[in-house]
Amino acid sequence: MEKRWVLKEKGDPEIVDQLCNQLGIDENLVQLLVQRGITTFEEARDFFRPSLENLHDPFLMKDMDKAVQRIEVAFEKDEKILVYGDYDVDGTTAVALVYSFLKQHHSKVEFYIPDRYKEGYGISVAGIDYAAENDFSLVIALDCGIKAVEKIEYALEKGVEFIICDHHRPGDTLPPAIAVLDPKRADCAYPFNELSGCGVGFKLIQAFASKNNIPFETLLTYLDLVVVSIASDIVPIIGENRILAHYGLKLLNSNPRPGLEAILTFCRILKKTACSNGSTFEFAFNKELNINDIVFLIGPRINAAGRIESGSNSVKLLIASSLEEAKESAETVNANNTERRDKDIKTTIEALESIEADPLSPSKKSTVIYNADWHKGVIGIVASRLTETHYRPTIVLTVSNGLITGSARSVKDFDVYDAIDACSDLLEHFGGHKYAAGLSLKPENLDAFIKKFEEIVSATILDEQLIPEVEIDLDMKLSEISSKFIRILKQFAPFGPGNMSPVFRTSEVVDTGNAKMVGKNHLKLNVIHTDIASFPFPAIAFHQGHLIDSVLQGQSFSICYNIEENDYNGSKTIQLNVKDIKLDTNE
Repeated sequence: MEKRWVLKEKGDPEIVDQLCNQLGIDENLVQLLVQRGITTFEEARDFFRPSLENLHDPFLMKDMDKAVQRIEVAFEKDEKILVYGDYDVDGTTAVALVYSFLKQHHSKVEFYIPDRYKEGYGISVAGIDYAAENDFSLVIALDCGIKAVEKIEYALEKGVEFIICDHHRPGDTLPPAIAVLDPKRADCAYPFNELSGCGVGFKLIQAFASKNNIPFETLLTYLDLVVVSIASDIVPIIGENRILAHYGLKLLNSNPRPGLEAILTFCRILKKTACSNGSTFEFAFNKELNINDIVFLIGPRINAAGRIESGSNSVKLLIASSLEEAKESAETVNANNTERRDKDIKTTIEALESIEADPLSPSKKSTVIYNADWHKGVIGIVASRLTETHYRPTIVLTVSNGLITGSARSVKDFDVYDAIDACSDLLEHFGGHKYAAGLSLKPENLDAFIKKFEEIVSATILDEQLIPEVEIDLDMKLSEISSKFIRILKQFAPFGPGNMSPVFRTSEVVDTGNAKMVGKNHLKLNVIHTDIASFPFPAIAFHQGHLIDSVLQGQSFSICYNIEENDYNGSKTIQLNVKDIKLDTNE
């Protein structure tokens, strides 16, 4: 699929010059900082040296004082507390975090993860009934609940009070909970509104610890859970999230909790190293874990439990106190992931075939596809795959508990949540974010919804938004990629939304003559400038194998790429990860 290359604007020359002088680093690196909104020495210092001292006061969040006070009352009165959370990575890490913290200070704490298929997303009637029947007078809901107005009213009738910790967009009316912690509340003045659900849970325990003279240092052991949630829920890695992710990655790489260590044994990046006395073993990594490793290795395994069996298995894994205790849960979760992957592949193939069979598909601006036989646990993944392939707002639907339920994914700069909201008269429930959402509707409304969603998308999406975009940070010459440049560039990590790994463009390059195909359709290259003496850089261009003949014939081309450091068995090499190639023409 043809891609648009869009070059970002350069920063104000005066600001760039000033920062160059203050920081003493390459102008290209300063341009990257300014593009990220960093325009002063102090901001650059905080960016390169994230500090826990820069975390915000949790009591700046609306209702935080009420939430802490209600938990204190529960402790004083020896009430039973139920920690309730969504079944995905963000929800299960949040539950593991808050449950583990409370359990250290109060004996009557349990957790509850709703069944994805019997109860659906968010706070359920079954969950409320469970709390009431088992004498839980307080429920702390994590990563869900912001729209559960009627459910919370029902809970109050049952004598069950709620504290809601969410990060999704609120509706017009907030639920009547004791406290509603959500930085996206219109009346919330908290300085950062992009926390993950687990991040909101962390702010809750931070506030409780502060009020009750519990050392802040004791909270740092939970940051591996927070970074897993940040990476997996794809929230922006800026501001407070950058600080939490930075320290979470440090913990993940040095001393992860047993449950995460157990997961990593299945990811082929964990090795065992003999201790000095030769009698025991300690873990070590073949490489330093980063955000992408969480997204592609850890997150899917935690998610798979809720998709295939029960999200409670993930919580049990994450709260395990020893590696031995974690192993059984890790094996279950990994088996769930294998099953999930098989269903994902099968469903994706069927969905693509269905789209190809629709004669009207090429003229549509959206994809809404339905099959009652598809597994609910993989439709979100399949929606992502279809969006990558056809690049348009996509909803994949199946049947669950008598309703049609679905997951939506979007393309760059198009708000799929707003498009779904415009169809809310046909829906039973919906929620989510700009780029990912979930929904349910009655079967009799399916055709009307598909028609209306297409109308809304067609009327609001721009033609250019239907063409994949490669956003380029800077034009670079290969000779500008020095060891010092790379050393400082590494300090821009952790990379993710809001701070993506920089993409560079280099024009008029050729391969040294040894290009080859690897895998099914990937190009392995060594690139040099056509007219400038330069050291050849190894490069990998995924899904670009169709260009092999042109490259071997010596045709020049332009590349846009990330600069990566490969760390394999202790040997580090630099490689260009090519995002796209455009052959040069003689015009």
